[in-house]
Amino acid sequence: MTRRDQLKFGVFIMPYGHQAASWRHPDVVADAPVNFDYFAGLARIAERGKLDMFFLADSIAVRMAKPEILARSAQYIAGFEPISLISALAGVTRRIGLVATASTSYNEPYHVARKFASVDLLSGGRAGWNIVTSASEGEARNFNRDRHFLHAERYERAREFTRIVLGLWDSWEDDAFPRDKDAGLYSNPARLHALNHKGKHFSVEGPLNVPRSAQGYPVLVQAGASEEGRGLSAEFAEAVFSNHLTIESAQAYYADMKKRAAGCGRNPDHVKILPGLSAIIGQSEQEAEEKFEYLQSLTDPIVAREVLGFLLGGVDLSRYPFDGPLPPDLQPSETVGTRSGFDNWTNLAKRENLSIRQLAYRAIGARGKVVIKGTPRRIADHIEQWFAGHACDGFNLMPATLPGGLADFVDRVVPELQRRGLFRKDYEGTTLRDHLGLPRPDNRHTTALRAAAS
Repeated sequence: MTRRDQLKFGVFIMPYGHQAASWRHPDVVADAPVNFDYFAGLARIAERGKLDMFFLADSIAVRMAKPEILARSAQYIAGFEPISLISALAGVTRRIGLVATASTSYNEPYHVARKFASVDLLSGGRAGWNIVTSASEGEARNFNRDRHFLHAERYERAREFTRIVLGLWDSWEDDAFPRDKDAGLYSNPARLHALNHKGKHFSVEGPLNVPRSAQGYPVLVQAGASEEGRGLSAEFAEAVFSNHLTIESAQAYYADMKKRAAGCGRNPDHVKILPGLSAIIGQSEQEAEEKFEYLQSLTDPIVAREVLGFLLGGVDLSRYPFDGPLPPDLQPSETVGTRSGFDNWTNLAKRENLSIRQLAYRAIGARGKVVIKGTPRRIADHIEQWFAGHACDGFNLMPATLPGGLADFVDRVVPELQRRGLFRKDYEGTTLRDHLGLPRPDNRHTTALRAAAS
C-alpha cells in the first residue's frame, strides 16, 4: 500500500447548499444559518460517512449588493461565527475534523493562535485553520480601514501572520506540565518559550497561554490560486482547496503544488490537494439531470449574473447584454478577484462560445467549482479518474443542497468508493492529522534541544 491509496474528503458547508438557489428548495431548512441542531445533524452525517473534515468558510462583512439582488439571494446570509460554531460541534462529534476560516487581514495572530489551540484541545485534536486574506472592501470598512489591502500586501502580511501563529503554538513543549502534586511542581519553566517577534507588520511577544494538543497543533488549510497564494500554500498548507474545472488544469496545479512544497523543504505527501466538487446524485442519469434542472430553474437570472460577476473578480455585468458575450476588456478587481478564477471563467466562455447567461448558469451550480450529475457509479468514476490521474488527493465536497446532497453522497457514493478500495471503512485514528495521514509536528524548541545535545 502506498501513502496515496485512500481518498481524502472534506465537506464544505454553506448552510443551505452551494447551488445559488438552494435556499428555495422545499427540503432545505429555512433557518439553517442560525440553527445549531441543523449544523450538528450535518456534522453527524459527515462523520457517519467517515469523511475527514467538516469545513466552514467565513466573511466578516455582509456582501452588499443592489436591493433587488440582496432580496433574492442567500449568498448574503447572516449566521454563526465559524470558530464559535466548530467549538460547539466539538461537543456533539467524536472523530470528524473541524475546520474554520479566520482572516489574516482582520485578526491579530495571538487571537487566532489562542482560539484555534483552544478548539484543538476541546475537540481532542481535530481542529484546522483555513488561512485567508479576506476579499472585500466591506470587510476593510468594518475594521477601521477605508480600503482593503492590495493583493501583494495581503499575502506578505499572511506569511508573517502564519509564522507567528506557528511560533505561538510552540510556546509550551509537550512535557511542560508535570502537574506533580507530591512534589508541588505544576509546570517546568524551562519548557516555556516566549516568541519575541518583531516584524514588518506585527510585534508579538508571547508566549501563548494555551498548551499543545493531541495532534500538536491544528491542521493548516489554504486555497492557493494566485502566484502569491500558491507560494503561501506551498510554505504552510497541509490541505489545499482548489477550483479547477478540467482534469488537465487540475493535474497541472497538482504537479506544481507538490513541486513547490518540495522546494520549501517539505514532504509533498504532506500537502493534500482537494478540488471542489458538487455531485448531483440520482438513481439514474435522468433523475440526476432532473434534480439539477429543477434547482437551476429556481435561480433568478439577476442572481446568476451577480454570482458570475463575483467569480470574475467583482465585475458589474449589469451593463452588458445578458445574452451577449463577455466583453473582451474585462479585468478583475485588484482586491476582490484572483487572476486564476477570472481566467478559468473567461477561458471557458471562449472555449465553448458561451453567452453571459449561459456562463452565469454554469457558475451558479457550485459557485465556480466542478458540478457532476449522475448515478453513484458515475460519480465514483469521476472521482477515481481524477485521483488515479494525479489531479487530486481527494475532494472538498460542495453539496448543492443540504442535508440531502450530503446524505446522498455519504449513503450512496461512499459505499461505492469503499467497494473499490478507494476510501476508508472506519477512521484510523482520533485526530485530523491521523485522518489526513499527516505526522504530528515536533515542537521546534524540543527539536533544537535534541540537536544541541547530539
